[in-house]
Amino acid sequence: MKGNMQVNAPAKGFTLIEILVVVVILGILGAIVVPNLMSRPDTARIQAAQTDIRMLASALDVYRLDNFQYPSSEQGLEALVQRPSGFPEPPNWNADGYIKKLPSDPWGSQYIYDRNETVFSLFSLGADGQEGGEGMNADIQYADL
Repeated sequence: MKGNMQVNAPAKGFTLIEILVVVVILGILGAIVVPNLMSRPDTARIQAAQTDIRMLASALDVYRLDNFQYPSSEQGLEALVQRPSGFPEPPNWNADGYIKKLPSDPWGSQYIYDRNETVFSLFSLGADGQEGGEGMNADIQYADL
């Protein structure tokens, strides 16, 4: 008879109290973090642009490892998404691309890429969309990161 008895195992999962505690903690964190971010949206945009530029530079480095050189200025950053045509032809271009799609900078403009010989420059023109500037309008360049 002992072999046929089943012991009820405790139910697995989270209790309502545990879920409420997590929601309250997330709410408190949100109440602290969001106002800090909202009071400094300009700083957040600059940091987002810096992150994008670092990510693009890393993808360009992988492209160079595969193809022995960076894409030309004419091929541009689009070479990270679609196989570029023209010179220099990428002999080992990754069929999956190097990034899924090109990001725009936080102000809605395209990042600017230029290649000279073996080095490249990559930057955002900042909030004003014009070269130079100070503060929020300053250019954000990969060379400065």
